[in-house]
Amino acid sequence: MVTAGSAAVGLPLPFQFLVFTVVATVTVVFVRPIALRHVRGPQTERFGIDALIGRAAYVVSEVTGRGGRVRIDGEEWTARAYDETLVIPPGKTVDVMEINGATAIVYPRD
Repeated sequence: MVTAGSAAVGLPLPFQFLVFTVVATVTVVFVRPIALRHVRGPQTERFGIDALIGRAAYVVSEVTGRGGRVRIDGEEWTARAYDETLVIPPGKTVDVMEINGATAIVYPRD
């Protein structure tokens, strides 16, 4: 539209090319990032170990601040209690608070 306007005003062809180049560059630099944000949208789905945070786990062997074992979605993980003074007996349900390497940091639901 801007280039058509410059042609309608009677500006010479090289100047019209310059106007087109400037407007196209400005559009790509400023409008493209905004358009990409709208197309991509926010990432709401978590993957990998991030998807395990907040899940329920079943205590397989006693979990303390030093160690233990839990089952998360059918997989057995090493675990530690979020509060190091807690002792969580086998059979309890816990929540996964975070994953530290290959160890689930858990807190009892009760």
